[in-house]
Amino acid sequence: MTSKNISSKGQKHTSEEIYKQACNVLPGGVSRNTIFRKPHPYYVSKASGCYVNDIDGIQRIDFANNMASLIHGHANPQIVSAVTEQLQKGTAYTMATEVEVAFAQLLCDRVPGLDKIRFVNSGTEAVMTMIKASRAYTGRPKIAKAEGAYHGTYDFAEISQTANPSNWGDINKPNSVPLANGTPQGVLNDVVIFPFNDIERTISILDQHAKDIACVLIDPVPHRVGLIQANTDFIEALYKWTRKNGALLVFDEVVTLRINYSGAQENYPVKPDLTALGKMIGGGFPVGALAGRSDIMRVLDPSESKLLFPHSGTFSANPITMTAGRVAMELFDEQAVLKLNALTQKAIDQIREAIKIADVPISITGAGSMFRIHLKASPPTTYREAYQTKETSILIKKLLNYFFINEKIMMVNTCTCMFSTAITQKEVDILAEAMLNGFKFIKSKL
Repeated sequence: MTSKNISSKGQKHTSEEIYKQACNVLPGGVSRNTIFRKPHPYYVSKASGCYVNDIDGIQRIDFANNMASLIHGHANPQIVSAVTEQLQKGTAYTMATEVEVAFAQLLCDRVPGLDKIRFVNSGTEAVMTMIKASRAYTGRPKIAKAEGAYHGTYDFAEISQTANPSNWGDINKPNSVPLANGTPQGVLNDVVIFPFNDIERTISILDQHAKDIACVLIDPVPHRVGLIQANTDFIEALYKWTRKNGALLVFDEVVTLRINYSGAQENYPVKPDLTALGKMIGGGFPVGALAGRSDIMRVLDPSESKLLFPHSGTFSANPITMTAGRVAMELFDEQAVLKLNALTQKAIDQIREAIKIADVPISITGAGSMFRIHLKASPPTTYREAYQTKETSILIKKLLNYFFINEKIMMVNTCTCMFSTAITQKEVDILAEAMLNGFKFIKSKL
């Protein structure tokens, strides 16, 4: 078989056959580890709404939505129409576009505190830009972040996202644990790790680095920590500490913007200085954005006499993404947000009923239109409580594989659901029944 054969019209190939070819040209046969599975990944044929068909002829309900990025599911007709029209005019230019301005206005009007915005191409890039802007504004080198929190693949942002009992250290002073082999020691030295939702320990840790911290980075509902909401008093404590010590409080809302009309920050009486955005604001296309206070965003302003943070990007604010994103966010209005959150809560209630019927030690955490299943009776409140042992991880994989193969259900690989507006009560009922069957399937191993 050749790569030419795979793409030839009229020829049908199985996922297994394509994967064999993929292994010859892609490390592990994939371009992103999140879709890797044994014995092989499955390859998409087409998708519409909340249903995805693979090339082997199997249709599945999608509760993952490309890691929370498809707020309206697949191939939304209004987004497709708008993008198709823009495609005829061009996909990228070395010029500005009017839709970029319109979309910027929409987002700044939607979220109080977003005075200015700068578009980039991914959530990782948005967080990276936010960290660098914080350094440029404060003149300080260090950042502080919660243990276990995922903020993309920028080397500073990824520290301690997979910390484990063998290396995470004392809870009073968590270690800065590298993710990638070869991470420079200098990176580790400039990342301060604190325990999520623990005010006393966090403030004590921050105080030890007060003069060097540029920003305190927080995800209001960090997925990897356990999809646990940040307490109001914790956010207020961080805000007060940053005011007192000349640092910035910055939010990663790449995922959590979906929680409310104005994002997770709508839940708090204090607002972040900067916010990183991504995922759903691209309407299904690669996107990221940094937004916040005008005086801080000025570090990016090329009209300033002294430019503190030179920044650009070949595909930043490209008209395809801007068009898709504008339409997606217009469709995800206040009524749509409330409706989706209510449907998600109904799903959680039904799954909790399935937990009772199956009589299994399982709990649920989450917020807005997303939730996570934990194989423990009480929901975790910290990263260390949510941490999965090797045995638990294996069981989670078995459960997810059961859902994927037997129940035709797609979920995020932490046993998490990220709903889209394409999902209805019909799909929720199917999900709840699948969960009940899955819980019974693994009950003897819990």
